[in-house]
Amino acid sequence: MTTVDVICYKYKPLKNGELPIKIRICKDRKTRYINLGVSTQAEDWDFEKNRPKPSCPNKEVLEKLIYNKISEIKRKIVELKSENKDFSAATLVENVSNPTKFITVGELFKQHIHCLEEGKRTGYRLSIQQTYNSLLKFNRHLDIPFSEMDCNWLRRYETWLRKQGKSENTIGIRFRNIRVIFNLAVNMELVKQENYPFRKFKISKLHQETAKRALTKEEIQTTINYPTAGKDFYTRLAINLFTFSYFMGGINFVDMAYLTEKNIMENRLIYHRRKTGKLINLPMQERALLVLKEYKDGNKPYLFPILSTLHKTEQQKLNRLHKVITKVNKSLKAIGKELHIPIKLTTYVARHSYATVLKRAGVATSIISESLGHSSEKVTRIYLDNFENNQIDEAMEYLK
Repeated sequence: MTTVDVICYKYKPLKNGELPIKIRICKDRKTRYINLGVSTQAEDWDFEKNRPKPSCPNKEVLEKLIYNKISEIKRKIVELKSENKDFSAATLVENVSNPTKFITVGELFKQHIHCLEEGKRTGYRLSIQQTYNSLLKFNRHLDIPFSEMDCNWLRRYETWLRKQGKSENTIGIRFRNIRVIFNLAVNMELVKQENYPFRKFKISKLHQETAKRALTKEEIQTTINYPTAGKDFYTRLAINLFTFSYFMGGINFVDMAYLTEKNIMENRLIYHRRKTGKLINLPMQERALLVLKEYKDGNKPYLFPILSTLHKTEQQKLNRLHKVITKVNKSLKAIGKELHIPIKLTTYVARHSYATVLKRAGVATSIISESLGHSSEKVTRIYLDNFENNQIDEAMEYLK
């Protein structure tokens, strides 16, 4: 049941002493109000019958305004029901109050996902898509206004995620993605600042310290010197990618996959990180050059045998990257067990190890930080950009 009626809101008198007249909408025990923008003196309103008294100076004007607004709301209810669309009191208010600007949570999510797809930000798009899919499973639909996504709604979603067995970091990612979309909604004036829930709902609490994924210098040497002669393709590729990443600034798997001859200029590796767009400029290390030499083939577009001319669309590339990283990390895990490495080997371990070895050698944290995770990558990139090449060159001598 949905009820629509008029009230004279006596709880918050205006500065002139008059009481605002509002339309009250109730559905599923939730109440929302639409301010008609008019007011009256308390003595001119019949609070039992909820209408202006016969003695009210503007009785006819007020009654016409009230009738028109209630009729408009009831028409909207019939329209929504005829289209078999579920709605809440909040949704109804948004539809009536901002009919041209009303964009649901689901619609803005899909718009943002499309923009990321157009910008070929595949990894980030996938993260936003996963959050969207998760919210759909939780709420069954996202045909809701942003004002409905309040603190209580977010807490229920958090509880639901925990019941699903999601890790603290996964939950944190979900909420950071929601905050991104909510910030877009605020900037587009789809929701008022006072309805912003993240002032009270703190995302910072949703963080779990990730187990250290860095090796000692001795463990790194043991790994990169692992004998690959006679081994299968993915075992050799796994060691080569790990080695290249360690010696070349902790470059991650996706960035390595997209490297071409154009990224090597005057014996330097120069590329833009696909994740952040930041320019990386590092001296080529001898061991890294030996890795590239093994795969040198002028007929192939990429330096590593991960992507090829067969992978034309973004989806084909994404599928290929997923397939290769899965097999590479499976090989690294097996190698780690064989070498009795105390932590599970992945390509990302090389990235962490690069940063950690430099720090242990006394390199300033302003040049490279201990971790290259999400919380520190941005800071690291900023500082790398601000240092001269020779300072970075000297720092990387510690890797040898």
